[in-house]
Parts: sequence; structure tokens; C-alpha cells
Amino acid sequence: MNADYELVPRLTNQNLARLGDDDVAHWRQLREQFTGFLLQYKFAIDEVLTKVNILRDEFAHLHSENPIEHVKSRLKSPESLLDKIERKGIAPDFDSIRAEITDIAGVRITCSFVSDIEQVYRALLRQDDLTVLQVKDYVHQPKPNGYRSLHMIVSVPVFLSSGTVPVTVEIQIRTIAMDFWASLEHKIYYKYRHDVPEQIRRQLHESAQTATELDELMADLHQQVHGLDDAETIDDPDLFHSHPRDSYAANSTETPGLPLHNHLINRLAHLRDRYGQDAT
Repeated sequence: MNADYELVPRLTNQNLARLGDDDVAHWRQLREQFTGFLLQYKFAIDEVLTKVNILRDEFAHLHSENPIEHVKSRLKSPESLLDKIERKGIAPDFDSIRAEITDIAGVRITCSFVSDIEQVYRALLRQDDLTVLQVKDYVHQPKPNGYRSLHMIVSVPVFLSSGTVPVTVEIQIRTIAMDFWASLEHKIYYKYRHDVPEQIRRQLHESAQTATELDELMADLHQQVHGLDDAETIDDPDLFHSHPRDSYAANSTETPGLPLHNHLINRLAHLRDRYGQDAT
């Protein structure tokens, strides 16, 4: 590539004409490929949301209780994706990005009780076209900072005009208490740019324990009120590790970051140039 991609943030469609024909064709090809790549993840989110919304409607109309309180989805922005590619030193070709980054597409399911997490998890396992690649159980094995949630990395088929493409989606399933804590913890870390004072870190960890105790208390109250017997109350720490394949904006019809701005295409082109790769 001959273009000086360090100057590209000011590049517009009007002055694309200043580049050579090969550079313009390469730039436009990269833009089209990057857009198509992100759209695959947007479509994968749509597929997962359809499955989750069907489950939510089924539980609401055909069962005594609905374990799904809220559903949110998130497509990683082009800026965040490029930041992660550079930070992790990932080769900027789409096959490498697809293999190395598993949280480009995310769906978060919020439940009332821990037993609901397991119920939703079981329901998702029964989806024949949903392949579970990995499960991270932070419910029974919280992170050191107190974070609790169930993370599923799944592959879902996306049906395009050119054929079927398997796309990876991260599904997070957590209780309302877990979600409340995680959302505030994220805001605090963002405020301090991850350099959080030790006293606040300690208080966050204590509040995570309080959230856990709240989950346990509400589960106990729920059992008392509804007279559930042991068979109906699920709390199996081994459940999330028993499957043979095991190892955040509200829902919107818009795709964040698309169409791609010119400077993002040129940033990717500059990364490709550094790795000595072309657009194919």
C-alpha cells in the first residue's frame, strides 16, 4: 500500500480520488469486508435473541413462572475491536480475529434467582443448532473481585445469501443482584481508569458478598412462599461442567458502529500494512 494511513482520519469520499486506483480499490474492499464481518456478529445476536425471546414467551404463557427477567445485547464497536486487536497483538485478518476474540457479540440474560440461571442454561443446551464451545462458571466460582455470572461461549449458524457461517456469541446469565453489582463495578473501574483505590476495591468485594447473601435470602423466601420442594429447587455446582462440549445497551434494530467511518477502515488498513497483509 502506498497511502499514508497515519493521515487517514481526515480521509473522505471526496478526496479518495487523490489515491491511486489500486489503493482506492483496496480501501473499498477492506471497508466492505469489515462491514460484512461485523454484520455476521449482528445477525448472530439476532439469532440468539430470537431463541431467548421464544423461551421467555413460552415460560410466560405455558409455565407457572418465567425465569427470564431482562435481555440485553451488545455488539462490540469497531473502535473497541481495533483496540483489542492491537492490545493483544492479534493478526488483523478476519480469521485470526474470529478465532481469538470471542466477545464481539454479547447477549446478557438477567434472572431473579440462581436456580433460574441453571434453568435457562439447561434450556439453551437443548437448542440443537447452538454449539456450546466453553462455559465459565463464575456463579459457584466467583472471580477474585467478587464478580459472579455464568458465561457461555456458543457458536450459532448465520444463514447468509452466500451460505451458512458459524459465528461465536458470548451469553452471560446472571441474577438481578449480580447484574446490579457488576454494572456499578464497571462504572467505578471506568471512572478510575482501572486504577481503583484499595479501600474501594475492598468495599466492592464486600458488596459482592452482600449481593450473594441477598440472592440466597431471596431464594429462601421464594421457596417459602411457593412451597417448592427440593426436587424443584436446582442448585448443582457441577451442572455447568457436565456438558460434553463444555471446556450491553438494550435490544435495538440498529447496529452500533455501522456503517463504518472512513478512519476506522484506514486504521485497519494501517494494521494490515504493519503485518504485511492484503485485504483478502
